[in-house]
Amino acid sequence: MFTRRGSVAVVAAGLVLAVGGCGGGDGTDAKADPSDRGAKGSAEPTPARPPSKALVELVGGMCESTTALKKLRTDSAADLKEIRNSDEGDWPAQALAVDYLSWTPTTVKDVEGDLAGLDQSGVPAADRLLDAWLKKVKGVVTELAGVSPNDAFDDAEGSAAGVDKLVQSLTPPRPDLPALTKKDPQLAAAYKQADQCAPGWKPSEETASPTPTPDPTGPLPKAADGRNTGACSDGECEVLVTSPGWITANGMDLHVNPGDDSVVFETPSSVMQLGGQGGEARWGDDLKVTVVAQNKDGAVLKFTTP
Repeated sequence: MFTRRGSVAVVAAGLVLAVGGCGGGDGTDAKADPSDRGAKGSAEPTPARPPSKALVELVGGMCESTTALKKLRTDSAADLKEIRNSDEGDWPAQALAVDYLSWTPTTVKDVEGDLAGLDQSGVPAADRLLDAWLKKVKGVVTELAGVSPNDAFDDAEGSAAGVDKLVQSLTPPRPDLPALTKKDPQLAAAYKQADQCAPGWKPSEETASPTPTPDPTGPLPKAADGRNTGACSDGECEVLVTSPGWITANGMDLHVNPGDDSVVFETPSSVMQLGGQGGEARWGDDLKVTVVAQNKDGAVLKFTTP
């Protein structure tokens, strides 16, 4: 096949020379217009299609989850270090580990939910990356399902170290998103458009109208159930707590002690400290408590059943 094409090329070249020689009456060689050659040689490449809205949303969502998991890995390592060095702090290792084992699995599960809520874009490289992320995070969520804050009472450092090992495995699948953008112009354009992919982006920046934070030195907001802690018996209430005391919620007895900048929750088998407003405590699938607001006068707590 190659020999035949070469023969045709030689014959064709001969024909061109022959025709060129016969066509010039004065014997001079015919020359092509330089402007024609320039026009053909300078053809610009076809620009890439702009990314779809679905692709921009997918890429932005993956950037957001990547940022959340990076922060989680950093926070987890710091907490494990604090647990190991608890002799130098104000809280015993068990109390620190109970807190760590309570919030960490919940945070990973939240990221899994965010990723699962993203839609496929129709761009194979992006959709494959989403699938890889989901597979990795779901695997860790499955392993964390057996973790309980009570594990801290058997082995505070060991139980926390095991969870941290799983958290540290939550690194981006390869090739990661930045690497894929170098090969796919559409992905690169979507990456540039997505706010969450901008250097230094933080979750708080995506909220156009953030909920105003109550002044910690000002009055506490009104609790829906006032001081009536009995309203918490079914696990659903919002109460004002101004002094230490017991609250029974969804069958669980909690001793609640509000301080100036934190709230301590104790059960017969666990101790948990929340660092003020916005803090969340969770006891498996039985109960969740959120600190709505707090100051030196007390705290407004919201109890829910997950």
